[in-house]
Amino acid sequence: MATLARYGDYARREVHDIFEPTTQFTQSAGTWGILGIIELADRPGDFVFFVTFGQRQGSHVFDEGITQSGVLSWQSQPQQSLRSGTIQRLIAHDDAEHSIYLFLRTREGIPYTYIGQLRYLTHDATRERPVHFQWQIVDWEVEKVPTERMGLILAPDDDTPESPAETKLPGLTLTEPPAAASRQGVTTPTFQGRKTPDRSKVDRENRELGGAGERLVLDYERERLRKLGREELAERVRHVSEIEGDGAGFDIESFEESGESRYIEVKTTKGAAETPFYLSSNELAFARAKGQAFYLYRVHEYSENPSRGGLYVTQGDPAVAFQLTPIQFRAVR
Repeated sequence: MATLARYGDYARREVHDIFEPTTQFTQSAGTWGILGIIELADRPGDFVFFVTFGQRQGSHVFDEGITQSGVLSWQSQPQQSLRSGTIQRLIAHDDAEHSIYLFLRTREGIPYTYIGQLRYLTHDATRERPVHFQWQIVDWEVEKVPTERMGLILAPDDDTPESPAETKLPGLTLTEPPAAASRQGVTTPTFQGRKTPDRSKVDRENRELGGAGERLVLDYERERLRKLGREELAERVRHVSEIEGDGAGFDIESFEESGESRYIEVKTTKGAAETPFYLSSNELAFARAKGQAFYLYRVHEYSENPSRGGLYVTQGDPAVAFQLTPIQFRAVR
């Protein structure tokens, strides 16, 4: 029996035998033999996508592709509307709870290649039949994708940061926090204009990026206190994560104008302000213990040479300002 391997090649029957081996498979007919979107019978909310780039259905030609950063532009079946049950489940998809498996080929008559799982990014709220989606391919590593074997041409990225990071001045530019995340989708011009990848996992593993953001915030805090006339407090601002390591639950100890401590956790991304980020259980527990003395500084659209970016700040329990999703548990007996 076939097993699932990233970048392995599969016929439809082999994919069926991996996910639903006890059901009937009929070549070129039925659910597994012909459909492009298959919801697993015993795992509601889990889907398999079969995608053939350049495919035509009736008068409709599918306009689909993948960018260098692993953003998949994908369209539903032409008869599906924004109100279709399957479409509503795809819009609500949470990759922490359910999985969408992408099998892709670039033309008819060749096997599908398993590319990986998908994470919802956005959809076009103004077009339907078909519905247009953008998905992030999870754990995307562009250098490992067998593009030559597949005949796959990756589109250039279109996620150039906008203001304030476009300014050439070094340092941080204070911005407003982004609006609360929703699944309402975007307009067609916005959907077509930008394909912004979800950089959250890459951000978490990039220690150099995290350190660069912390150093920007360190300078920002010292300057903030100097402008308040508290030079002696500015001199006492500490880069705790550099001194103690990552176990403290925060990165920087700064101060209010009154002299009370301000505990700052810094999260940095090269992506937009809306890019998700990860909080450890230790960071969350520390934040709740410190209450209004805890601040989260979100550095976004970070760029080097000179080191700069946008910054928004939240205060207190992160669960008040953000939607927190538990993604891992430790089991103990």
